Amino acid sequence: MNNSTPRKDQTNNIVIGQKINPIKIHRVKELRRQMTPAEKILWEYLRGNRLHGLHFRRQQIIDGFIADFYCHAARLVIEVDGKIHEQQAEYDVEREKVLLARGLRLLRIKNEEVLQEIDRVLVLIYQVCCEET
Repeated sequence: MNNSTPRKDQTNNIVIGQKINPIKIHRVKELRRQMTPAEKILWEYLRGNRLHGLHFRRQQIIDGFIADFYCHAARLVIEVDGKIHEQQAEYDVEREKVLLARGLRLLRIKNEEVLQEIDRVLVLIYQVCCEET
């Protein structure tokens, strides 16, 4: 593992070169207003570059899928998984294939982990961000 801060680039921290469906934009805004308790807690630690200067976006559209959190510099998608993910396993597998094909990495964290072990979760996120891709 490389312990240095992930390399910065000069993009706007978004996934470029994709067409965004206006319905998805509306859904993203809705999801931002209705974040789960675990997502709200994690966002408080990630927003405003609070995790070692890393820039995260919430509810980022990537190839038609909506990622809970996205760090462009680390090419990392973070999904906070609740009960709904037990019922949408096929959808999650398809989303993971698309993200990996784009060269992104995916980190799945359970709601309970965020609610009960936030310090460990933050260390894990930072470690994954620092790994070479």
